[in-house]
Amino acid sequence: MSHTPTLPEATDFVKNLRFQPKTQGYLPRGLTLAATLIIILMLVVILGNVVLGGLGTISWEFLSKAPEQGLEAGGIFPAIIGTVFLVILMVITGVPIGVMTAIYLQEYTSPDSKITRLIRIAINNLAGVPSIVFGLFGLGFFIGFIGNNIDSLILNSPTPIWGQPAIIWAALTLALLTLPVVIISTEEALKVIPRELKDASYALGATKLQTIVRILIPQALPGIFTGAILAVSRGAGEVAPIMFTGAAYYLPYLPDKLTDQFMELGYHVFVMATQSPDVDKTLPILYGTVLVLLVLTFLLNFVAILIRSRIRSRRVSA
Repeated sequence: MSHTPTLPEATDFVKNLRFQPKTQGYLPRGLTLAATLIIILMLVVILGNVVLGGLGTISWEFLSKAPEQGLEAGGIFPAIIGTVFLVILMVITGVPIGVMTAIYLQEYTSPDSKITRLIRIAINNLAGVPSIVFGLFGLGFFIGFIGNNIDSLILNSPTPIWGQPAIIWAALTLALLTLPVVIISTEEALKVIPRELKDASYALGATKLQTIVRILIPQALPGIFTGAILAVSRGAGEVAPIMFTGAAYYLPYLPDKLTDQFMELGYHVFVMATQSPDVDKTLPILYGTVLVLLVLTFLLNFVAILIRSRIRSRRVSA
């Protein structure tokens, strides 16, 4: 026989429920806060070590001169310019392809179609491939297949021009590496666009292509720039994909053609850390190069973030 609680019993139950100590959420909240503090502390230690070790090396000569033979003296100017050129080419080639792929998946295909599933499987697998595999792929496909065929079939050149490591092949390899980041960021930006905007565009007589160009892409620009920022952050520090596709050990001049090799800050750090005959002598240069690489990456990200914030402010004011 069920017992119906009386009014005093119900009141006592509510009071006990109301004034019960909320200790159940303290443990996970404390663990999360502790993990966050540990991560921040590790970041501060790493950045502090790099800044303290490399700040004394930074000078105008170090930033404006070419390295000397043996990499035990001189500057890193060719590596700075090579890194900037590489990142710019990577963004120019990779971001448009990623944006068009995201638009195709969102606007032209059905989520349940076999083509969409196949493309998404390919994107997920591409995101999980180790970076060294991208370097070997760039060596075999871009240089061995495309470059050699351009030299033999189109240019009819006896010496390799395109069929050798070059900055264009390194940029295309990095663009392929960062492609999943751009696609996913653009897709998320397209998903949050209100359906009413597209319906209004179609109601006014705009075609699907006009709606994409004039409505969807401008609305998704902050998300596209977010993908570009993440691509720059990852691509600027990658070494394995460019080891086989274009980076040079020592090159005291700047690349002026797409078929030229180049020096890059990340690869420069790798070479000095592993190939230097006198580690103690090159250690200050190593710290200075790492510091310049971090600052350059932050500056490239800051420019993209500034452009994204201006686009957002214009959308809000409009």
